Amino acid sequence: MTESAINFSCGGAGLVGILHSPDKPRKRGVLMVVGGGPQYRAGGHRQLTLWSRRLCDEGFPVFRFDYRGMGDAHGGFQGFEDVDDDIQAAVDRFHEEVPEMDEIVLWGECDAASAILFYAGRDSRIKAAVLLNPWVRTESGEAKAILRHYYAKRLMQPSFWKKVLRLDFNVVASIGSAMKLVRQSASRATESTPATTKAIGARISRELPLPQRMLAGLAQLNGPVMLVLSGRDLIAREFDAMVAESPQWKQQFAAKPTTRHDLALSDHTFSSAAQRDDVVQRALSWLQGW
Repeated sequence: MTESAINFSCGGAGLVGILHSPDKPRKRGVLMVVGGGPQYRAGGHRQLTLWSRRLCDEGFPVFRFDYRGMGDAHGGFQGFEDVDDDIQAAVDRFHEEVPEMDEIVLWGECDAASAILFYAGRDSRIKAAVLLNPWVRTESGEAKAILRHYYAKRLMQPSFWKKVLRLDFNVVASIGSAMKLVRQSASRATESTPATTKAIGARISRELPLPQRMLAGLAQLNGPVMLVLSGRDLIAREFDAMVAESPQWKQQFAAKPTTRHDLALSDHTFSSAAQRDDVVQRALSWLQGW
């Protein structure tokens, strides 16, 4: 394979990408969208670089890039909610560089998975998505995840009770914190299927709450989805709880070929070599299986 630095532009700002080209490219390519907070095209723990090379070894062309304001790209930082134009520019250039591609799969972790859902249904070249620990943060969702997956487990740990017995535990402050989380978890916006789910090709309204905007994007995406959720990650637990409580989300995942992987020992960023390898091996089987 070869790796090439590519210059292209978005809204008058210069962007930089790395193209991974197999000797005999498949007709299905993968576009890596950077996520997990402000990151550049290598990704946390260089995971995007390592995943791209592994996918390319199996014949999949891959393109990873810096969107505006990050890494070597010019322009102002947009944030994951406003990178539709950056993703489109990257898709355009990827397709120019590898014209034999028939399909493009978008791949992203955390807020990049959210950005993918905002964009994917607007572009007919996008045929599938890999969503790793999607960011769907709300105040009530975060509070529920902390109560369920931190406080409940903490009560079962011997170290916690040892602190209580040693009087190293601030009971008043902890109870106050827990009660605040209970109040936050009880405040839940009414969820309904957004009308924008019918507007195929249109930008999703910023007036909708984040979970509904992502739901609208999922409804627009016509193609397979690979969903990966880490067991040691509150962000993944928040997403999982939201889906479990939402008939609309369940309906959308059921309406398209969805492959879900729950990785009990993985953290949010798949920070070890074993975790990264597990993800990419599952992705290769999925990419080769449809």
